Amino acid sequence: MVKEAVHRLVPAPAGRIHLVEQGTGPLILLVHGFPESWYSWRHQLPALAAAGYRAVAVDVRGYGRSSRPDDVSAYRMLDLVEDAVAVVHALGERSAVIVGHDWGAGIAANSALLRPDVFRAVGLLSVPYAPRGGPRPSEIFAGMGGDEEFYVSYFQERGRAESEIEPDVRGWLAGFYAAFSADTMPAPGTPDPHFVSRHGGTLRDRFPTRRPAWLGEAELDVYAGEFERTGLTTALNRYRNMDRDWEDLTAYDGAPITQPSLFLGGSLDASTTWLSDAIAAYPVTLPGLRGSHILEGCGHWIQQERPAEVNGHLLNWLADLPS
Repeated sequence: MVKEAVHRLVPAPAGRIHLVEQGTGPLILLVHGFPESWYSWRHQLPALAAAGYRAVAVDVRGYGRSSRPDDVSAYRMLDLVEDAVAVVHALGERSAVIVGHDWGAGIAANSALLRPDVFRAVGLLSVPYAPRGGPRPSEIFAGMGGDEEFYVSYFQERGRAESEIEPDVRGWLAGFYAAFSADTMPAPGTPDPHFVSRHGGTLRDRFPTRRPAWLGEAELDVYAGEFERTGLTTALNRYRNMDRDWEDLTAYDGAPITQPSLFLGGSLDASTTWLSDAIAAYPVTLPGLRGSHILEGCGHWIQQERPAEVNGHLLNWLADLPS
């Protein structure tokens, strides 16, 4: 019998991490990205549980019902890796498979890199693994776009993006999700929603007005309700630690992840196309890779846009892992 989903809080370095657990068996830890929550894995939890796994989806530190420290530096990657380890231990386990999407892919990759004693395999959705290296991230992003500002740079100053988002959280989220979904993203040649004008523009200026097929009223209610309650600052603080991460991970410059790994991306996702060199480097950076799949016609929100395909790839990969 598949255990019903259970919500609970577990202790972690920042306070408490909220998680949703379903099923029994080997632990699979699911980590979401921006601007999402554990709910992003609603299609995967029951599928994994039905296949005999203990599926756990967390609200990352700063999101949903997890603790939200005020200090910006509390959202550095090292602390988020500690949270992932703390969740595994709080659940009474010594090891887990970790799977992440978007920023969650970065957390998953670094958790596997820094704590191979805990994370025996890693799955990455939408954002490829690229080892630490090169110039400071802020320098790279500041040089992108010419007369336009890249969204990561736009997110750096505390309060700036919040002033755009928080007066209408629901509308902003709907537009952000639509901008990077396959069926609603702006057509090629139109203004790119990854950028804002350096002359007083906002991201919202470039969002579609149509809602993607995967995002109904009920789904938007969940996401909007959480961010209306918490605000966006602690979620955005992840972006505000990229230079700190670059400094913290100096010892891991160019380091590969050697555990068994999986990558899933969407063919229409800029994270996949812009980082195609990172995918091409997988024989060196992910020597334990056991599957790399690009879903044709899929956007960024891969496990919500194509749940059946994602579940199939995940389950096939998991079944092939050493016990």
